[in-house]
Amino acid sequence: MIKKYNAFKTEKMSGPREILPAGGYVGKIMSAKVEEYNWGQVLIIAWDVAEGEYAGFYKRDFDQNPNEDKRWRGTLRMPIPDDSGSTENGWRARAFNNMIACLEESNPGFHWDWDETKLKGKGLGILVREREWEMNGSTGWTTEASSTATIDAIRAGKFRIPKPRKLQNRIETPESNAAQIAAADDIDLPF
Repeated sequence: MIKKYNAFKTEKMSGPREILPAGGYVGKIMSAKVEEYNWGQVLIIAWDVAEGEYAGFYKRDFDQNPNEDKRWRGTLRMPIPDDSGSTENGWRARAFNNMIACLEESNPGFHWDWDETKLKGKGLGILVREREWEMNGSTGWTTEASSTATIDAIRAGKFRIPKPRKLQNRIETPESNAAQIAAADDIDLPF
């Protein structure tokens, strides 16, 4: 007979988390903050889907996550341009300028004044793409917010889903995870 341990309780394991499909969404900004890195600043926008089939997606995801260290998964990370004049900074400036133009057009009467705290509650079109991930030798696909559009463009379907972001410098192994799992299933049990 198995000896019962003290921490036993009957509970279902949580299944895999649902992933928001790649596409365009009308979003609502829940909060915005700036984080400082050694290479520059990043505006981090926490958002949720405001309309349609997936409305409230990230709130449900957060509420259903049983982990103590849970995080809000609906984020858009926008690097803030500086005056360096680099090619990368030019890309940052175009993306940031586009986001501000989309915010102003999507929120009549709103004018950007460089105070990120005033973004809370504003609407914004968010484009979501697929992104490949790797952790501890495993890989898979998820989605992430990657760029912005106006709310009118999202509602009218006048946007292109950004290309998937694949892992860079990935070392391919001769056996895929599926092949390794299949090989493990072939192990003879001692009974």
